[in-house]
Amino acid sequence: MGVSEIVGFVTGAVCVWLAVRQNIWTYPIGIVNNVAFAVLFLGSGLYAGAGLQVVYLGLAGLSWYWWVRGGSGHTPLPVRRTPAAGWVAAAVGVVAATVALRVVLATWTDSPAPTADALTTALSLAAQLMMGRKWLGNWAVWIVADVIFVGLYASQGLWLTAALYAGFIGLCVQGARTWRRDLGATATADPAESADQANPTDPADPTAADAVPARA
Repeated sequence: MGVSEIVGFVTGAVCVWLAVRQNIWTYPIGIVNNVAFAVLFLGSGLYAGAGLQVVYLGLAGLSWYWWVRGGSGHTPLPVRRTPAAGWVAAAVGVVAATVALRVVLATWTDSPAPTADALTTALSLAAQLMMGRKWLGNWAVWIVADVIFVGLYASQGLWLTAALYAGFIGLCVQGARTWRRDLGATATADPAESADQANPTDPADPTAADAVPARA
C-alpha cells in the first residue's frame, strides 16, 4: 500500500460523497483523485485504468461547466431522467470501446486483465458523461462498473482500492435515491414536467421498487 493508493482512497471517497450531494467541489477533489490513481494504475500495469484518469481530467472541466451553467439560460443544471437516446448511445459506446481497448491492451501491453480493464474503462466513461449531464441513470452504470472494479483490484492485490470501490457501491445507491428525490422536487416545481411525474420510475434507478427494464 503506497502513498498514491492512500491519497486515491481518501479523495475518491470524498469525491463520490460530494457527487451524491451535488456539490460542485466533487470536481476539484476528483482531479486530485485522478492524478493519484493514474500513478497507482501505471505501476500496477492497469494501463486502460491509468489512461481513464487522464480522460477524467478533461471530462471534469466539461462536467464542472455543465453543472454550473448547463441549465436553461446558463443556470445550474438540474437532475434529469436519462433519455432513451442516451441509453442507446451509452450501450453502443460501451461495447465499441470495450472491444477496441481489449484489442489494444492484449496486443501492445502486458496488462494482466485486459478484458476487465477495458470493460470497466468503457463503463466508467459512459457513467462519467451521464453524471456530467446529471442524468439519473448514471448511478446504475456506476454500480455495474464498481462491482467489476472490486474484483479487478482485488485480483491485483490493491486491497485498499478494492475496499474503496466496494464502498462506492453503497454511495451509488444513496446517490440514486437522493437524485431521484431531487428530480421529483424539480418536476413538482416545474409544471412542464407534470407529464413525466405521471410515470415517476426511472428505468435505471436501482432503488426503485417498481423499476422496469432499461430502455436501451
